[in-house]
Amino acid sequence: MSQKNKILLQLDVDPVPSSFDAIVALDNGVDRLLSYGAIAEEQVESLVHGAIFTRKSDDLNRTAVFIGGSNLEKCEQVLARALASMFGPMRVSVMFDPSGANTTAVAAIAAVERDGALNASDIAVFGGSGSVGSRICRLLALNGKTVHIVSRTRQKAEYTRDVLQSMVPAARIVPIALTDPEQVAVVLASVGGVFAAGAAGNQLISKQQLEAAQHLDFAVDLNAVPPAGIESIALSATGTCVGNLRTYGPIGIGGLKMKIHARCIATLFESNDHVLDLAEIYEIGRLILDTQT
Repeated sequence: MSQKNKILLQLDVDPVPSSFDAIVALDNGVDRLLSYGAIAEEQVESLVHGAIFTRKSDDLNRTAVFIGGSNLEKCEQVLARALASMFGPMRVSVMFDPSGANTTAVAAIAAVERDGALNASDIAVFGGSGSVGSRICRLLALNGKTVHIVSRTRQKAEYTRDVLQSMVPAARIVPIALTDPEQVAVVLASVGGVFAAGAAGNQLISKQQLEAAQHLDFAVDLNAVPPAGIESIALSATGTCVGNLRTYGPIGIGGLKMKIHARCIATLFESNDHVLDLAEIYEIGRLILDTQT
């Protein structure tokens, strides 16, 4: 008897489900994609029950759920309801990657780790209160770094600090409100590495500011939409050395992000009980790099 189709249930909190997430799924072994947009928490249970009650237990590894969208808080509510809707053997695997936050953050951290450049004790994350930035902050905290969360307002920086502190009690966090461009030099002078994960189209660090911070070990820009988040870093840089500074651009990081995303999709269908959130995706990212070295 032939195996059943691999079906992915795409639950997106945005009105129109992400075409990016849909295409990656279809390009990586998903046979049928069921996409739902504007998903609210109260709609999740019936959709998940439809996924777990329609197949025999031996076939549940051929169904999985992907949760995405641009509102991180709503996505987390959908994830919690989806997991609460499963019980005993009646469950399917779930991947959580709102607007690519988990896979992008993992790719950024893993790339720097691969090159042995994640050595600084203090690291700044510009845009650290956003979806990707907050994920990077959590991974850095778990790696024992002192994390400088740079945001446009103190309220956002302190809120992100409080959330992170609740998840990683031992985390060392410095919230910074960037209200004056002159503060950039002060921040860069106090850290050994920097990630730029701000909103698309906003320059956060100029070429002159980057060049003046000569003690930095690495700089990562994750903004592919002009202008660059960090001026002068090449889009495709993947650990490119500029003097003593290792640089990483959004396209360079994006290549690894795509590999991680693809591997995660494949992993969903290896069993019916995977939950791929930040920590699990991080392990997958490190495994990919380990097999390449």
